Amino acid sequence: MSCVSREILQHWKQIRIPKKSFSTSSVRFDADNNSSTKDLDKKEAISNGPGLEEFVLGNVSEEDKWSNYTGTLVKEKGVKRLRLPPWLKTSFPAGENYKRIKSNLRKLNLHTVCEEAKCPNIGECWGGGEHQTATATIMLLGDTCTRGCRFCSVKTARKPPPPDPEEPVNTAKAIVEWGLDYVVLTSVDRDDLPDGGSNHFAETVKNLKRDAPNLLVECLTPDFRGDLTAVSTLANSGLDVYAHNVECVRDFTWLVRDPRAKYDQSLDVLKHAKSSNASVLTKSSIMLGFGETDEQVMQTMQDLRDADVDCVTLGQYMQPTKRHMKVAEYVTPTKFKHWEGVGESLGFLYTASGPLVRSSYKAGEFFIKNILDQRREKNSQ
Repeated sequence: MSCVSREILQHWKQIRIPKKSFSTSSVRFDADNNSSTKDLDKKEAISNGPGLEEFVLGNVSEEDKWSNYTGTLVKEKGVKRLRLPPWLKTSFPAGENYKRIKSNLRKLNLHTVCEEAKCPNIGECWGGGEHQTATATIMLLGDTCTRGCRFCSVKTARKPPPPDPEEPVNTAKAIVEWGLDYVVLTSVDRDDLPDGGSNHFAETVKNLKRDAPNLLVECLTPDFRGDLTAVSTLANSGLDVYAHNVECVRDFTWLVRDPRAKYDQSLDVLKHAKSSNASVLTKSSIMLGFGETDEQVMQTMQDLRDADVDCVTLGQYMQPTKRHMKVAEYVTPTKFKHWEGVGESLGFLYTASGPLVRSSYKAGEFFIKNILDQRREKNSQ
């Protein structure tokens, strides 16, 4: 039997025919049948929605994709898992830039958090997006973390393999070849290393700035176990943005993050980065959808401003695998828009808030368009 025949046979073996027969009674519209009533409701919603001609003309707004959504958004008792709402569905990554970056990564044995964390925006960021600002998030210090947060799909181990000593040079080489506008360097937690990997980070930044002085570099760092010397080392390495995520509101930290990750410890890291180098922009990110209240989100944003954080991003938590923490709520785009307004009123230089926003999502576009341009204009005046 040929390979193709085996694949076809295997495919048909995996298909399971439902036990219920497909009788005409299952589709008959009967007013006394609950399922039939639901079918009628769906037909009415479809008939009242945008027509084909509106899709062809491109007149369907973002709100039309979700405003009439009637699915369950908050996990209740008896609901095993929430269905993914339409505003969180993305297309498969494609494009020449995406293929080129992926190929180069494999050749140089580099890892990206985009791939490891199964980010839904990988195609858009690597491809350049609306403004053609190509962005990638490189993961340093290997692909295995010493911690085990309940939201993260990155591999974990107590003693990961030692870091590649050539990684700072290889990373700089790859990024210069790609011609990126903005790069985010992040890493797994390396509690097994004396400095938490901070010097490895710093060397990578120095190599990048030497070979591409105009490249904007953001470092999305671990908490280095609260080692403020490590924080200072990286803050003064030449980077443009120092990012560290609180990940969630204070009251959910114990449930969402590894026990070694503390809410106040994260705030101290961000405070110290700014005090070590006042010219560096600081940034943090909050995931929503764990069951937090509006008051808790508001307090977290206020805590970040009190820590002199310049930029904040808010995005929807999405369960990466069945082994990870379940989504308690899918927050609507309207609510994310509300938090964007709150961020502006609190005085953040920039607030990126949306269901698909990630801590490094389209970082080049957000940062370049909304902060650097303002600073350059001010300097020119």
